[in-house]
Amino acid sequence: MTLAGAAKFVLGVSLALAILAGGSAAVALYFMYRVTTHPPKPTFANELNQKPKAAPAAKKQAQPEISNPDNANNAESTTEKANSDTNSTEPLAPGTYRARVSWEKGLSLRAEPGAGAERIGGLEYNQQIVVLEESPDKNWQRVRLSDSDREGWIKAGNIEKIQ
Repeated sequence: MTLAGAAKFVLGVSLALAILAGGSAAVALYFMYRVTTHPPKPTFANELNQKPKAAPAAKKQAQPEISNPDNANNAESTTEKANSDTNSTEPLAPGTYRARVSWEKGLSLRAEPGAGAERIGGLEYNQQIVVLEESPDKNWQRVRLSDSDREGWIKAGNIEKIQ
């Protein structure tokens, strides 16, 4: 074997190893990306009939500038709606109080107190609710949505009382 033939052999093996290493790294990065990204938010059958709600007023107020004038009107109406819900003069039964969802990802509304209970809906971040009672172990709260007569149970500790 000549020196040129040996050089070609070494160069070919080196290129083959480089291509295998690069391809393996690309495949590994692709699968790492797929594993670390969050899946899209699921849409449940009971949510399909509901009209989409405006973004929470707290998030709108955190954005200092609004580039589209149409969005400015939406932000004002959302803020007014949130304030009217908070300042509602509707009397509440003794032992009940108004609150808002403070868990940023929202909450599951369940038929009974317990993580294994049937999920009957969901609550969005900053959504107004009325707390009706607590479970005997104080881990669950029965709530009613402020904008409807729908009631259910949520995990305690994920809401803030509204004064």
